[in-house]
Amino acid sequence: MERIDRLNEFLKESPDDSFLQHALALEYIKLGNDKEAGKLFYKILEKEPGYLGSYYHLGKLLERKKDITEALRIYEKGMEIASLKNDRHSYNELFAAYEELKDETE
Repeated sequence: MERIDRLNEFLKESPDDSFLQHALALEYIKLGNDKEAGKLFYKILEKEPGYLGSYYHLGKLLERKKDITEALRIYEKGMEIASLKNDRHSYNELFAAYEELKDETE
């Protein structure tokens, strides 16, 4: 909880900091609090659609929740943004997650 408390303190000073929100979401995942993590990832992507790491982690969270349709949609959106930003590394990670999930569900 110490990390979560520290991140929340930092967020009081910089409430719109996507990096801090993303870090907090990852801490929530470690604690099994996917609900709060999901809220943060959606908040980040609504405000800053180019924050590519959140697509991957949100997709994985949705996979755990068995929300396959939404996970695939998130991966697709992330790939679209990564392609526009010419970020091949992020695109490849999202594509691999997308393809693996599609293969598992077919």
